Amino acid sequence: MSLINSSGDINVTTLSLCILLFVCNLMEKAPAMVNAAVIYLKPRLATFWHYTKVELVPPTPAEIPTVVQRLKKNSSAQTGRFKQLRVKEALLNSLVATEVWMWFYISKIIGKRGIICYDV
Repeated sequence: MSLINSSGDINVTTLSLCILLFVCNLMEKAPAMVNAAVIYLKPRLATFWHYTKVELVPPTPAEIPTVVQRLKKNSSAQTGRFKQLRVKEALLNSLVATEVWMWFYISKIIGKRGIICYDV
């Protein structure tokens, strides 16, 4: 039962039979696979949802003045704290900044649906 005949052509009957067997096996195993995925993901999604509710909440109007004060007070450009970084820490900080910068450009390319220009 080979897919290629002696003449080099693809045996369509054998190919369709293989696809049919694959689909049948997949349909038999699909409920078990879905149940396993649900069991695996349920606690992880609960943890994710908990941290999402806690950490991704925007600041309230009462918290904004304290945030502004902390940013003014702890600015490393004003205090010169960035001069005390080790080379490894500075390299890691620059890699993180480069990654954020590259993700910005990748999202721009995805939004434009092309590298060159907007499709108007």
